Amino acid sequence: MRDKAIELLRGLTDAHGAPGFEDEVRSIFVDELEGMGDLSTDGNGSVFCENKTDSAGPRVLLTGHMDEVAFRVQSITHDGFIKFVTLGGWWPHVLLAQRVKVRTSSGEKILGVVSSKPPHFLPESERNHVLSIGQMFIDVGAKNRADAESNFGIRIGDPIVPQTDFTQMYDNNLFMAKAFDNRVGMACAIQATQELALKGHPNTLIACGTVQEEVGVRGATTAANQAKPDVAIVLEGAPADDTPGFNIADSQGVMGKGVQIRLQDPTAIMNPALVDLVVKVAEENKIPYQLTVRSSGGTDARAFQLSGTGVPSIVLATPSRYIHSHNSMIDINDYMAMVDLAIALVERLDQDAVDALTSYL
Repeated sequence: MRDKAIELLRGLTDAHGAPGFEDEVRSIFVDELEGMGDLSTDGNGSVFCENKTDSAGPRVLLTGHMDEVAFRVQSITHDGFIKFVTLGGWWPHVLLAQRVKVRTSSGEKILGVVSSKPPHFLPESERNHVLSIGQMFIDVGAKNRADAESNFGIRIGDPIVPQTDFTQMYDNNLFMAKAFDNRVGMACAIQATQELALKGHPNTLIACGTVQEEVGVRGATTAANQAKPDVAIVLEGAPADDTPGFNIADSQGVMGKGVQIRLQDPTAIMNPALVDLVVKVAEENKIPYQLTVRSSGGTDARAFQLSGTGVPSIVLATPSRYIHSHNSMIDINDYMAMVDLAIALVERLDQDAVDALTSYL
């Protein structure tokens, strides 16, 4: 499973998948799960694979979002430089001098670099200030606007993502790439579904890749209407908190310490009975885990838990250093723990287990 995981993560992180332009990621999902269930999409482009057993059982959703933090062409200057807007949360500190790729309407990917006025030409009082996005531009080497439009094929609205190669590090358990948020979730949804389709499960399993999470969990809002889950397992690449500046004794996302089980963030309080079941399943299967309560951020669980008359939801995550940047990092063992826990949890969610999650009276 490890070799398959690495292959899958490589393909998914290398894919170009800005919010609203998740086509390449969706294609991988379809290719990997073809023949393992009924494939469909909703009107926004979220994709589903519904795998049924002999007894239909409860509807269990295993879902991750397909998009990554990205950019979009806002305008092209007369001398051929690209002004851009952000898609999702970017910290301006991490942008300058980084490579990006603009995807044109023909599918061509144009290499560029995020640039600004050089510090040599700035007043000394401004040199140590963080530049705003509006002060930055992307240089693709075009001679002028006509060259960028006619020869490069770039136009207003084209999506832009970081250019970073998936790389195994000196410690061969560690990997660096763009978009581990949330290609680890997509990989887990795919890999767990492949395994469960072979082993069987006591429910109707719906694997799902949602769109546009990074711009306000928009895809999950409509995906919930189509999937109609009885329980939702949201798979994520969540920020690690184990680098200098953190008190490691208080860290809840330590790379190499296992899958995160998120109990709460500002957008969702997870179903307590489901939390207890997930922890029990992890301990029974000796799967390393970390409990997490977050004071910031959010996931697709926000939309799924509020869909219909309310859906018990849980977030499982792989701790990832430096998310929302060009170079994020994971430990493959944390990812494998997430896959193992997702599989074991789905196997446990029969009708009685799911009914017990909302037995309030």
